[in-house]
Amino acid sequence: MSVAVSPLAPKSYPDMPALRGVRMATAAAGIKYKNRTDVLLMVFDRPASVAGVFTKSKCPSAPVDFCRANLGGGAARAVVVNSGNANAFTGLKGKAATELTAKSAAAAVGCSEGEVFLASTGVIGEPLDASKFAGVLGDMNVRAEADFWQEAAKAIMTTDTYPKVSTRTAEIGGVVVTINGISKGAGMIAPDMATMLSFVVTDADIEPAALQSLLSAGVGPTFNSVTVDSDTSTSDTLMLFATGAAAEDGQLKVTSADDERLSSFRAALNDLLKDLALQVVRDGEGARKMVEVTVTGAENDAAAKKIALSIANSPLVKTAVAGEDANWGRVVMAVGKSGEMADRDRLAIWFGSVRVAVNGERDPDYSEAETTAVMRLEDIPVKVDIGLGEGTATVWTCDLTKEYVAINGDYRS
Repeated sequence: MSVAVSPLAPKSYPDMPALRGVRMATAAAGIKYKNRTDVLLMVFDRPASVAGVFTKSKCPSAPVDFCRANLGGGAARAVVVNSGNANAFTGLKGKAATELTAKSAAAAVGCSEGEVFLASTGVIGEPLDASKFAGVLGDMNVRAEADFWQEAAKAIMTTDTYPKVSTRTAEIGGVVVTINGISKGAGMIAPDMATMLSFVVTDADIEPAALQSLLSAGVGPTFNSVTVDSDTSTSDTLMLFATGAAAEDGQLKVTSADDERLSSFRAALNDLLKDLALQVVRDGEGARKMVEVTVTGAENDAAAKKIALSIANSPLVKTAVAGEDANWGRVVMAVGKSGEMADRDRLAIWFGSVRVAVNGERDPDYSEAETTAVMRLEDIPVKVDIGLGEGTATVWTCDLTKEYVAINGDYRS
């Protein structure tokens, strides 16, 4: 784990309110790191509605398989998360580890194994000794408390340099509800229908099918629009739970995502998802700069996003940003290799508010000094207009530094 906190880290962290219907505890099981918490237990004393989106990797982890199998049940009583070992590409041993963990969690909480959800993060290919934390889950359940979000976020960190938390409030039918979320992630970040690990809980009373629709729609412009290094994890898991406690305040159960009463909640949820996603990018391994890439004028929105990701994932673009070099030629390269429709002679590029290229060549008013000033900022907006249609998209990334190579060059040692 990196010692120095990312220079892009939040200057302050929100006060995370306790949320009715969920309790949490952490423990140090020594899975990889010594003297730090590496197991998180979330307990729902009454069954919570559950929704989830997971990695599209063709080599998913054993916990991802386990969660997918249980998701159809629609109810959650316990979530067990460990850091330090991804339990991915671990064969029959991986399946056995999830079964042991689920059995232990079900016994600790007093629920069925079908109401347990699991997630693991860390090294791929190393068998996970689930007995290390299976024995502590009973004690964790006893001491689990509601006001524990910051500590929960710390327990799921790997190469993260700071815990990622976010909270929002909304109203459903005049009743105020709360949404809290935590995430982890710093490398192997190019989510595909989910993110690294993220767990979001609300006290709203929403049925699983409606919850799933909200979550599936919410990941597109948030977690699926960030990238650190173009690598989609085997373990990407994003889960949303609704405890239903707001029913005690008179909130009527929501059964459909089309319910008009959900407008405030949907906006708050999407805002929270974006906040967590950007916190992940701002903690990109070795990152010193955040880059917002906006593409306009593409053939359609899907094409715009593909072009934006081509720019954001380019090692040459990202290293130029790290070196504060306004090398817009690399942006041209990334547009051209995307495979989407583009016309060289219609292309325009901005770094910040400075237009550096237009009509297929360098802007006649280009100023190296003004552009260099933009490149020295911590947050750098890059805009590209393709000049062909109405398609738009925005994605976020970070620079690529020597520290990224150092962190990943000895990740297992």
